[in-house]
Amino acid sequence: MADYYPRLSSVATGLRCACPRCGKGRLYQGLLTIRDICDECGLDLSRLNAEDGAAFFIIVLYSAIIIPVALWVEFTFEPPIWVHLLIWIPVILGGAIALMRPVKAWLVAQHYKHNVDDYNQ
Repeated sequence: MADYYPRLSSVATGLRCACPRCGKGRLYQGLLTIRDICDECGLDLSRLNAEDGAAFFIIVLYSAIIIPVALWVEFTFEPPIWVHLLIWIPVILGGAIALMRPVKAWLVAQHYKHNVDDYNQ
């Protein structure tokens, strides 16, 4: 009899960067490289690929937060341009890099969750 894997929250597995089927195996090898096979349940992870979806979501959503805050700082305090560069370059790069792994893992989990015909039989 095949192993039973309950449906897991794609948000929870995404935040933990875990396998979308078992929730125990690590999803990544390295910074953003998805493993070929889950080391816990044997799921073929090579077929689950988020492509550039994570980068798109981060660019759109993160910039929707950062741009109004940067404009508020500009119009409230009127700092020189070098202060903006000193503040916003690390905030934008650090935030985007920190968000990339969990957002990509969430998209992989969503791909697994909604691809019922191939994986969940």
